[in-house]
Amino acid sequence: MSEFLDAFDRKILAAVQQDSSRSTADVAALVGLSQAPCWRRIQRLKDAGYIRGEVALLDRRKIGLNAQIFAQVKLTATGRSNLEEFTAAIREFPEVLECFVLLGTVDFMLKIVARDIEAYERFFFEKLSRVPGVQEVNSMVALSEIKATTELPIDA
Repeated sequence: MSEFLDAFDRKILAAVQQDSSRSTADVAALVGLSQAPCWRRIQRLKDAGYIRGEVALLDRRKIGLNAQIFAQVKLTATGRSNLEEFTAAIREFPEVLECFVLLGTVDFMLKIVARDIEAYERFFFEKLSRVPGVQEVNSMVALSEIKATTELPIDA
């Protein structure tokens, strides 16, 4: 469906992903449309699923989540046959921000946040390692963040 996006649609998407709190009038001015057509386009983009929602992005460190961990998870052979059970368990852990299914030597990559390494250790032993089918977890602690964005590259 992205082939049906014209230049105005792309400019609107770029503008709202930078700051979704902008008024329709502000977005319209940025993209070169009047307010009513801009509002209709934004509604169409929402209805079509291009805009899935609007959120406030929080600074994890300011709310005390100082550790960011990437965990590679490998399942047992029986665990692989029960992927739904694993994914359901992972979805229930608020510490897990993202989870991806991978091809290769590991099955999943998790992005996890915790107050500190001790909090991650508790999460690991009390929750993650107890998920049925988990054979191995390889955890990597991020020392610093070079780039973090939610903005997708949109050719306007």
